[in-house]
Amino acid sequence: MKATRTKTLLDYAYAHEQATPGKVYLTQPIGGGQVIDYTWAQCMEQARRMAAHLRSLGLPPASHIAILSKNCAHCFIAELAIWMAGCATVEIFPTEEPDTIRFVLEHSDSKLLFVGKLDNWSHQAGGVPATMPRIAFPLAPANAGESWDALVAAQSPLPGKPARDGDELAMLVYTSGSTGQPKGVMHCFANVTRAAEIMAETIDCGPDDRYLSYLPLAHVVERSYIECCSMVAGCHVYFAESLETFVDDIKRARPTLFLSVPRLWLKFQLGVFEKIPPKLLDFLLGIPLVGKLMGHKVLSGLGLNHVRLAGSGSAPTPPELIAWYRRLGLNLMEGYGMSEDFALSHISTAEHNAPGYVGIPFDGVEVRINDDHEVLIKSPGRMVGYYKRPELDAESFTADGFFRTGDQGERRPDGLLKLTGRLKEVFKTAKGKYVAPAPIENLINAHPLVEQSMVTGVGQPAAYALVVLTEHLRGQLGDPAERMRVEQELLTMLKDVNAQLPSYERLQMLVVAHDPWSIENGCLTPTMKIKRRQIEAQASERMAAWYGEQRAVVWG
Repeated sequence: MKATRTKTLLDYAYAHEQATPGKVYLTQPIGGGQVIDYTWAQCMEQARRMAAHLRSLGLPPASHIAILSKNCAHCFIAELAIWMAGCATVEIFPTEEPDTIRFVLEHSDSKLLFVGKLDNWSHQAGGVPATMPRIAFPLAPANAGESWDALVAAQSPLPGKPARDGDELAMLVYTSGSTGQPKGVMHCFANVTRAAEIMAETIDCGPDDRYLSYLPLAHVVERSYIECCSMVAGCHVYFAESLETFVDDIKRARPTLFLSVPRLWLKFQLGVFEKIPPKLLDFLLGIPLVGKLMGHKVLSGLGLNHVRLAGSGSAPTPPELIAWYRRLGLNLMEGYGMSEDFALSHISTAEHNAPGYVGIPFDGVEVRINDDHEVLIKSPGRMVGYYKRPELDAESFTADGFFRTGDQGERRPDGLLKLTGRLKEVFKTAKGKYVAPAPIENLINAHPLVEQSMVTGVGQPAAYALVVLTEHLRGQLGDPAERMRVEQELLTMLKDVNAQLPSYERLQMLVVAHDPWSIENGCLTPTMKIKRRQIEAQASERMAAWYGEQRAVVWG
């Protein structure tokens, strides 16, 4: 028995098409500083034409159709077309390796693949089954598939307002695979729409707001807060062209709402420090009038001076980093959500926020902490389940419908939630004591020398931390004097960190990673979370030698 018809994201798109057809919805850079603006009428006409083409293919009802592309206007338009055609979407991270692309396409039973902007298509193409039909977006690499423009030109727009029921599948969201093979999270139209409505209302998102879309749309935060909220609220979405043009892309968009991840917030800060020494900036920010002007100047240089609300998520953000941005005048708030609740979990607000806390529950979200300190969530954005993994569904929910997040946390009386680690990341040393790495990593990551860190030491006499130094420092370590200075700073940091820890969690040493961790070398997920198993596997052969050196700072 089907659920009562509810308003869906498609209905919102039809409403914008009818009420504000000439309003620009999407702005796509095409190179050389040039852009193409797509109005609601233009977006919907292309979506209707592509939907008509998809219907003409005779695909099975409710087929799954995949998209492999960096963020671009046609990602949004294609998703609308897929929904109009009665199908569901499967977004794939644009940096994935061929084996993962093949896994997602085959596991999801995708019938067709849209290919868009990509940096490494010649390598990735090997992951696409030879028999799978492909359609190439206008900015796709050569020979990626049939031409989008040619196909839409050959079709008449699908008429009317093709509707989807709330309980129909809208999308499969594949997790980023930080702890193994990605899982396909199923979301229905009713829940993704309700989640986007609650988000848009909470952050007061409206038609005058501007977004920059650049985090992978395959990740639930970008999908929910940017794409789906923009469909509900009708705001203007700009896209980034490349890493090289990123600051110009931000300045073009002049975003009023801006989302990023901790690693990028840290990179922005380090970029500022390369121009203004931290101690000088700290001094200037402490002068009442000068401080305000300096904060505005720094934010203008980053292109963030129009931002009224900035968000950080996907991984813990060091409290000191949040406090630094707020001192500049940026309203940076931390949030918390996951693929399984369509990112509708916690958000910081003007009334309820604190560095180190991920906010309070969204309206309609219920929270409790169990005896293992695990955070349990019941959200209006709850998934339908894991695709082809019913055994995981049973494991993932309590008898009364709360999702077991796997995150450990604690709550203040006012509802603010602090995450203290992941259940699966807690490890035991040789002394039989359990160590939670995330809080220790937060202390380390707050240091200006460090870009990334990972605390480990399973079965060892004591825990240790692998650290990746900032890019600027890595280029200077050939100078023996500079290397000695850095080592002294690391020794001081280690002493400071250990002073804040109970004896059984104190680190025996810091190991400076020889190479930075990246998506390309398999040490980071597409959302830039560290892959612990991969990094630990790489370190295992050298670990005995590191412990044998009996040094507080080891150069790996």
